[in-house]
Amino acid sequence: MPKTSVLKHLSAVNKYFWKYRYRFIAGIFFVMASNYFAVLAPQVTGYIISQVQMHLPGGKPAGTKQVHDVLVENFVNRVENSQISFASLIVLCSVVILLLALIRGLLMFFMRQTIIVMSRHIEYDQKNEVFEHYQKLDLGFYKTHATGDLMNRITEDVSRVRMYVGPAIMYFINLASTIGFCVYYMVKQDAELTLYVLLPLPILTITIYIVNNIIHKKSEKVQKLLSELTTNAQESYSGIRVIKSFVQEKAMLGFFKTNSEAYRKNAVDLAKVEAIFFPSMSLMIGLSTLITILIGGREVLNGTLDVSIIVEFVIYINMLTFPVSALGWTASIIQRAAASQKRLNEFLDTEPAIKDKPLHATETGFINGDIVLQNVSFTYEHTGIKALNHFSLTIKQGQKVLILGRTGSGKSTLAQLLLRFFDPDEGYISVGGKKLPDIPLQVLRESITYIPQDVFLFSDTVGGNISFGLAKKAVAEDIYKAANYAGIDNE
Repeated sequence: MPKTSVLKHLSAVNKYFWKYRYRFIAGIFFVMASNYFAVLAPQVTGYIISQVQMHLPGGKPAGTKQVHDVLVENFVNRVENSQISFASLIVLCSVVILLLALIRGLLMFFMRQTIIVMSRHIEYDQKNEVFEHYQKLDLGFYKTHATGDLMNRITEDVSRVRMYVGPAIMYFINLASTIGFCVYYMVKQDAELTLYVLLPLPILTITIYIVNNIIHKKSEKVQKLLSELTTNAQESYSGIRVIKSFVQEKAMLGFFKTNSEAYRKNAVDLAKVEAIFFPSMSLMIGLSTLITILIGGREVLNGTLDVSIIVEFVIYINMLTFPVSALGWTASIIQRAAASQKRLNEFLDTEPAIKDKPLHATETGFINGDIVLQNVSFTYEHTGIKALNHFSLTIKQGQKVLILGRTGSGKSTLAQLLLRFFDPDEGYISVGGKKLPDIPLQVLRESITYIPQDVFLFSDTVGGNISFGLAKKAVAEDIYKAANYAGIDNE
């Protein structure tokens, strides 16, 4: 996937970065601060090596002057002015290195407490956003989209996006700051040697770019197959009574195995491609270390470079090992997140076919009056079945009407049109002289008691299911009264 496409899909989560900007900015600060203290340790180590060289038999001062950060330079000046013993110097430098490690560890703790915690907040917000949008979509949407796919998008896809806004962002900033600090001090120390050491990196960049494109294509396919697998499982669980009644367990297992095998095969292929990253990183880091030792060693023999600088460079290269190796993993996460966010955007950008009228304070309460269906026609878009054809009916206020008809004659369609789950293709429906599109959905549906023919219970108590259709703060008396009306109070 081109870089612009990745950024285009992931730009949908930028609003969350702004919402949690203070955590995000603090996280960036902690990442950079932790890496700053990390690059001071090699300089202190280099200083120790140079001092060891001087105190060896026949030792002499370093051939080249070491370049230090201002903090390390102040430390070196204080140590040299204090004229402490060599043994005390080694102990003091060891303590300083340990202290730098502790400071870095503390900063890394705060780094995770800001960026990773921020990603959990974003995951929470995004799941709520997706779920809220699902509830706004019309019934026609749910007739054309599998439940398993909807579930997969709000779980797996949102989780993969969280990996981007959390770990991927954190490791990318860590990579950028580590490379920035290391390369800066390496160039200040020896620009020519730095150039040789960094030669393998362009090759690494090209490798990552090529493999990333392959990963993205495979990630999209894997996510699609996972949605199909989830749908297969969800439908099997929901229809288990039908499956058992017709003794179709073996057939359903066969369907599941087929989908599962397709998912397994593609997931393994994706894992094989991702496996190219880590050996590539190790190879490039190994080459950089080898170049440092070969070229640096030659200059040491020529007397133009000090051994302490080679030691410092090798430590810098090893510091780059994890961030650079994490580059492939981070790129993979970003590619997967882009594929997942693209799937989420498809739904989040879907507008409900039923446009709701804004609810004003004066419009609260129930509606009443005559119900008029005038020349109503309706065709189910996803099947092409024409359920109603120029149907007209007037129901006077207080009048009871029974509508009979064979299966598929449009009885349920009439109820769904009255609740405005759909809008008619032709004609109109009005209640109390107002056409349904002019009535806010909340007012319309709160004014109608609808008992669907599909049996459905929420994963809740019996009382919870009964009170679902009652007032928000239904008391026990209300629940028992409703149970009595339904004739289940003695069950």
